[in-house]
Amino acid sequence: MHEPEVGASPPFVSRGLVDPMDVEALIRPVVEDAGFELAEVDHRGGGRGRTVLRVTIDRDGGVDLEAVAEVAARISRRLDLEDLGTGRYELEVSSPGIERSLKTPAQYRRARGEQVKVKITEEGSGAQVLVGTLVGADDESITVDVDGASVRVPLSDVASARTVADWAAELKGTAR
Repeated sequence: MHEPEVGASPPFVSRGLVDPMDVEALIRPVVEDAGFELAEVDHRGGGRGRTVLRVTIDRDGGVDLEAVAEVAARISRRLDLEDLGTGRYELEVSSPGIERSLKTPAQYRRARGEQVKVKITEEGSGAQVLVGTLVGADDESITVDVDGASVRVPLSDVASARTVADWAAELKGTAR
């Protein structure tokens, strides 16, 4: 096991070994057992011969720094128990943030009532971008209110989607 570097980084950053394998399958049970949803796992080169393993967690009601630190420690312990090869990695665990991508039905349901930007692709008609309020979501589709008109979009047609913050309200502290 590795010892944390004192003063080098926040307690939710860990350094260890990683190999390109299905890290998501390895850490998903750890995150879910802690009561969170594994929103995203990304690992790529971070320069200077290291790999950055970025893990994004979420749950209803949001994620605070204490929760991030707790889940990061659990993930780090799990990864320390595995033989993950010989490459160095840096573990970064975070919440999705104010503006976040939406990929799963659970993420769409959690974002109901929020402003979203949805890029859709329909066969033969190219790409289209919808900006409005997410008013409905189920396992098959989402519904976006665009200037008073409800637009239903099958999830299979969504190329990408993300929440869009009202930064003026966020800065004033009046955002939802």
